[in-house]
Amino acid sequence: MQITICKTPEEASRLAGEIVNNAIKKNPKLVLGLATGSTPLLLYKEMYTACKAGLSYKKVRTFNLDEYYGLPVEKPQSYRSFMNENLFNHLDIDMKNTHVPDGLAKDVEKSCAQYEKMMKAAGGVDIQVLGIGGDGHIGFNEPGSSLVSRTHLVTLTPRTIKDNTRFFTKSSEVPRYAISMGVGTVMEAKCCLMLCFGKNKADAVKGMIEGGVSQFCPASALQYHPNTIVFIDEAAASKLTLKAYYKWACQHPAKLN
Repeated sequence: MQITICKTPEEASRLAGEIVNNAIKKNPKLVLGLATGSTPLLLYKEMYTACKAGLSYKKVRTFNLDEYYGLPVEKPQSYRSFMNENLFNHLDIDMKNTHVPDGLAKDVEKSCAQYEKMMKAAGGVDIQVLGIGGDGHIGFNEPGSSLVSRTHLVTLTPRTIKDNTRFFTKSSEVPRYAISMGVGTVMEAKCCLMLCFGKNKADAVKGMIEGGVSQFCPASALQYHPNTIVFIDEAAASKLTLKAYYKWACQHPAKLN
């Protein structure tokens, strides 16, 4: 893992935005894996700001990590609505090139398999944007999830349901299931770009970076990924044992002569 500890979420998001936007300059047909939630919002602002300044997203293709199951896309809490409002509507992207799992699929297994096929047909995900849950989940792969799982239907934990209640009027409205890329699917991305902010993510960040690889912290599987870039703020980094070393290594990157 390449770990960068930033003073603020804004700084971290700016650096992550440079990676994404520079990759699109090199490859206008880049395939992006995208996440929802509050964490990537500043990154998405960097992306559409660059687009307004002249960077074209017309040929970029996107695949979202997950979607609530049983929630109509018209609902503002659906992840399709979230992506449209917070990113896609601000880009010159072709909406036909934006993909979100079908949360209303009648044949869920077939729909999930088709989602996997579409990603492979696109050449695979070049950069997968990730956040992390307070319990170490990525996507909706809750603790206990298989580290080789593919896109699948997930039963959400009480903690995740509680955390997501803030987006709904009451907890009973929060879906109990979701469709999510599996950990194995995420691990096939050529680059994983992780953003983590806040003291409430400190335990999860420590487990992901310094804990043993385990299904109890699904994000820890990223230790085995050959190209994972992590941007965290000081609060999220507060429990890292090797925090000082990560800062030193970032300031003095290893270079071949």
